[in-house]
Amino acid sequence: MESENLIESDFPLFSRGVSLKTSTKNLQEHNQIRNLSQNESGKSPDSCKSFSDLNLSDWSVQTCKELGMKHPTPVQTHCIPQILAGKDVLGLAETGSGKTAAFALPILNHLAKDPYGVFALVVTPTRELAYQIADQFRALGSSFRLRCEVIVGGMDRISQARALMQRPHIVIATPGRIKVLLEDSKDIPAVFSKTKFLVLDEADRVLEVGFEEELEVIFKWIPKERQTLLFSATMTSNLQSLLELSKNKVYFYEAYQGFKTVESLRQQYVSVPTKDKDVYLFHFLSKMEERCIRSVIVFVSTCRSCHFLSLFLEELEQRVAALHSHKSQSLRLAALNRFRSGQASILLATDVASRGLDIPTVDLVINYDIPRYARDYVHRVGRTGRAGRDGLAVSFVTPNDVHLLHEIEAVIEKKLDQIKYERFGEREDIKKVFDARGVTRMKMLDDGFEEKVKARKDQKLKMLKEKGLLTKKRKNRKS
Repeated sequence: MESENLIESDFPLFSRGVSLKTSTKNLQEHNQIRNLSQNESGKSPDSCKSFSDLNLSDWSVQTCKELGMKHPTPVQTHCIPQILAGKDVLGLAETGSGKTAAFALPILNHLAKDPYGVFALVVTPTRELAYQIADQFRALGSSFRLRCEVIVGGMDRISQARALMQRPHIVIATPGRIKVLLEDSKDIPAVFSKTKFLVLDEADRVLEVGFEEELEVIFKWIPKERQTLLFSATMTSNLQSLLELSKNKVYFYEAYQGFKTVESLRQQYVSVPTKDKDVYLFHFLSKMEERCIRSVIVFVSTCRSCHFLSLFLEELEQRVAALHSHKSQSLRLAALNRFRSGQASILLATDVASRGLDIPTVDLVINYDIPRYARDYVHRVGRTGRAGRDGLAVSFVTPNDVHLLHEIEAVIEKKLDQIKYERFGEREDIKKVFDARGVTRMKMLDDGFEEKVKARKDQKLKMLKEKGLLTKKRKNRKS
């Protein structure tokens, strides 16, 4: 029932009058709609086409060639001609399939004919994704003087408002920050009065109930006569409801096969005592070199665990970076850049890093904490084994996590291989780990992290109460 409140809102998502005002239906009905949509779109030649076959401008084809993009991916082959033809699009494709270029290339082709700003607004759920999308727009639009602006939380609002008043061609924003700027300044809404494209990237996340208020504000100020492009790696009840209403009006492309993981990914788990998870983690990470593993992402469930493990591994002289929502935006970007550049071989992260981030050289994903939902597991392990490369994912399973492991296996329709470790090296190494654990706990007390967490939690609860969302969420849990 997570989408009930959202679907009762009349959101003019598509320019042809389609809204989300419908009842939520079971996702099993998706197969019927998928068949209708595939009949409309037909069978694709997919990768046998070149970019020059997609009605793109010569400069755009040349840019793709210079960037090493030899052939369009299936989602690009299907969606680019439809967007160039002026259609609204709902595209579903797995992580790493080239969805960003699928909407960026046709937008830039239209923009180059009559450049003005703000031509397109791209809304995405996380700050890191916003910066990554901006980088791809700049690369694909390098042939002309593209002006692209990122509007996210954690940065100075006044500077962002000034940047918007300069009317950049492309604005990439998180829902919360763009809402604040639209509401706080009487001049900002006029900036979007001639916007031709609205893109919801990771649309399944953006259309969740938590962003309902933000979307209402965005739709209020974005022109109704526009193209709307929705792209997602996951089919949800919200997206299905859109599809039911718009299957005859909106182009739908699907390479979605449920919660599947790629064949090149080896998936394993190890049973661990809850109190010794950090010991097991250090053991795995200390064996990286002999296993020819260059980079690892370690996923945890809370910001506290992320901060603790970063201090813990630093104490054990590991090259580590941490990415979680309690860090400032500048520190989050710095951590990501350190990992991408190889200065840090280990990235500790909450689920803020599970979606869409393109880090192609990740050799290993460790689920230090098993995610509560199978879809989050699929997104996490999708950070490795990308673009046909081999990948490895290892999950730490405590006695309390066994039911979550079984749920994941049922959803992905694959059994994880169990690995066993009986020894963790010499006694001196064990002592070193336990000493590091004690030092880390003292550091956590000294830096006041627990107090900061409590303050942020109280602030979030206050905000949810003011919005009335706390009651809604509790009702949804009961239903």
